[in-house]
Amino acid sequence: MKRTLIILVWFFTTMVFSQKNTFEKQVIVISKKIEMITKQEKDSLKVKVININKRLEKGEITKSTAAILKKEVAAYHARKIEKLVGEQERLLQLLVQDKTNGKIISSDDIKEDGNDENTFSIGDTTFKFTVDQEKSEKRRKRRNKKRKNNKNRTTTTQFVFAMGVNNVLVNNTVSSFDNSNYKFWESHFYEVGWTWKTRLSRNPSQLYIKYGVSFLWNNLRLKDNQFHVKNENQTEIQVFPENLHESRLRHVQMNFPLHIEWDLSRNRVYEDGQVSDRRNKSFRLGMGGFFGFKLGTRQYLEYKDTNGVAIEEVQFDNFNMNKFNYGISTYLGYRSIGLYIKYDMNSLFKNTEIRNISMGIRLDLE
Repeated sequence: MKRTLIILVWFFTTMVFSQKNTFEKQVIVISKKIEMITKQEKDSLKVKVININKRLEKGEITKSTAAILKKEVAAYHARKIEKLVGEQERLLQLLVQDKTNGKIISSDDIKEDGNDENTFSIGDTTFKFTVDQEKSEKRRKRRNKKRKNNKNRTTTTQFVFAMGVNNVLVNNTVSSFDNSNYKFWESHFYEVGWTWKTRLSRNPSQLYIKYGVSFLWNNLRLKDNQFHVKNENQTEIQVFPENLHESRLRHVQMNFPLHIEWDLSRNRVYEDGQVSDRRNKSFRLGMGGFFGFKLGTRQYLEYKDTNGVAIEEVQFDNFNMNKFNYGISTYLGYRSIGLYIKYDMNSLFKNTEIRNISMGIRLDLE
């Protein structure tokens, strides 16, 4: 092991890289910098002129003001090009002077295939390898194209978490809240899931379709020392013979939500004029619904018997709950947080007109 380590240390300490840096290559580098500076400044000028024209169309400025602004930005970028290109021209003059004084070599055998030849030495042995610039340029263009496509993705994913209070409505009437058998502030729900947000048009817009999958834990706590009793095809609410500390019915669901979302976030405009979506940066309104099925139902009872012994009882049954569920839901949010309401259209228990309703907060995290 020590011998191998010594060989590796010797290898890296004795390997010296050297690349032939010729006069012609440095001229090419400076020329490309001048070309890049000119292109960048012209592109920036073009974007600014487009923005001035948009302000003119909206009536924010007059034609004379627009003309003055265009002259000012054109003069600014002209001065900037003159300054930056002048610096490169001075470097070119110094390079010519070094060439005249023999401080830099010239080469007539630059490979026409666009490959750079490099050398490194190990001891007295010299090795050569080449870098195919044409292939490197193609890879660079593919990477740039991928980055531009990422700016304008049509679909993104979000992690969703929601929580709040749970209760029921009878016969679809809001006034039934006053006579509800369930504790409003102590009946909670929790929802965790993933959603996909897809733009409805090919070009950047503010309308999206949002769909996904979520898992929901609904809890209903009864008032007045009551609990649920399954009586054949009916589920009744009765008074428990002992003093209950806890009477909670929990049902777990797997849901598939679907919403149309209006996202008011302003789209982003890049220097090259490309426009891309900006999501979850402003107010959002989602309207739609869900469908799914129940994964399980349990009733939790906690009380003390006549001898004062604490008992925790868990009852496993469906309590005549409908296996499948569907309903409507909506949310209004700012950035990633919002208010959330959902309402089951089908009844909670079979042969009843009792429907579950949930209200709370919702997080949509990209």
